[in-house]
Amino acid sequence: MTDTEHTPGHTHTERADACAPAASARTVAEQLAFVLGSVAPLPPVHVELDAARGLVLAEDVLTVTDTPPFDNSAMDGYAVIRADLLGASVSNPITLPVVADLAAGTAENPTLVPGQVARIMTGAPIPDGADAVVPIEDTDQGTELVTITQAPDAAAHVRRAGEDARAGDRVLAAGSVLWPARVAAAASAGTSTVLVHPAPRVAVISTGSELVTPGSPTRRGQIPDSNSFLLAAAVAEAGGIPVRIGAVPDDDDVLRTLLAELAGTVDVIVLSGGVSVGAYDVVKAVLKPLGTVGFGPVKMQPGKPQGFGRWPATGDVPGPLIFALPGNPVSAYVSFEVFVRPAVQALLGQPNLHRETITATVADGWKSPPGRAQYMPVIVTTDTEGTGDRTLWKVRPASRGGSGSHLVAGLAQANGLAIVPEDTSHIRGGDRITVMLTS
Repeated sequence: MTDTEHTPGHTHTERADACAPAASARTVAEQLAFVLGSVAPLPPVHVELDAARGLVLAEDVLTVTDTPPFDNSAMDGYAVIRADLLGASVSNPITLPVVADLAAGTAENPTLVPGQVARIMTGAPIPDGADAVVPIEDTDQGTELVTITQAPDAAAHVRRAGEDARAGDRVLAAGSVLWPARVAAAASAGTSTVLVHPAPRVAVISTGSELVTPGSPTRRGQIPDSNSFLLAAAVAEAGGIPVRIGAVPDDDDVLRTLLAELAGTVDVIVLSGGVSVGAYDVVKAVLKPLGTVGFGPVKMQPGKPQGFGRWPATGDVPGPLIFALPGNPVSAYVSFEVFVRPAVQALLGQPNLHRETITATVADGWKSPPGRAQYMPVIVTTDTEGTGDRTLWKVRPASRGGSGSHLVAGLAQANGLAIVPEDTSHIRGGDRITVMLTS
């Protein structure tokens, strides 16, 4: 393995309780703490700058040279000796010979003596002897002789070497997310590669003999597999690298073989379906006997049945994390947002693991099951009328069916999840509620 490679599996600290089944239903906060306690940022690797966007720095970036590395012109115009032009104006123009023509990127360095100027382009090095630049707009643009109608200020339009940063200065701190401007800063610092936490590879599998590839003919009892597309897209949006396997049948041997093949190639496996208490819950049947993945209810709706742990280690190499999510699309989506997405962010070394939340006013109320935190897909809108610059957020359920775990069409309209506390059973119009923004 080179330092630009990343071997899945060499990723996380082991936890002795990673397979411990919940004695009773956990709260969402308890389950999330359990998950995040098993996750650490992926070991850092060096990547080229053009592959670094969105990744998190694992070490500071220091400048290799002064930035800029030499005095250069901030304008198209003429490099001059300022003393030659004191008193120059429209009514008192001064004409001087042009002894050089300096383009950006030139290595030429003519030495100006009093009474001489050099035509210069933006970014070109300031020649020795010059101490200011006269913009082209204050001249007649001559090429052999130039007439100047404005005296420059001291050091006018000269970018000094090291003005932005000195060699050895820190331009980016470890933990910084490499958005475009920061990638540019690293390039300006003179570095071609950066040490970052890599994006995790996340396998996505739907289970169920009833699932077929979208677009294929269906018979009675069959439905298109939407979950693998939903979850793969969610992985990509979270910054991971999705490996969409698609649907596999309710066959223990098929799933067991597939998981064993994937174990050394990915950092995370996300399964949907087969985690409840039914007769054909293949995921539970395959994973529970391993002793490294625990299953148990979480006090949430939708998404009550959850499984989490990891595939067994190979020698001293831990296996990939495993998330076993419910099979209904809304349940799978909510489970991803609440548990899987923060884990992906933690693997990336992101400083902020969670979605932004707001407080919004309920437009149309709904019911919530007592004793469970509800995550209602909602449509979030803004209302600024009569509030000046203050934004008022409003929410309403994205589907007339509420938070039903099968309502994937309504889910497509949602841009947030309203979070209803366990002790609340009715949400009424005008209530204020916390909303996780998802888009």
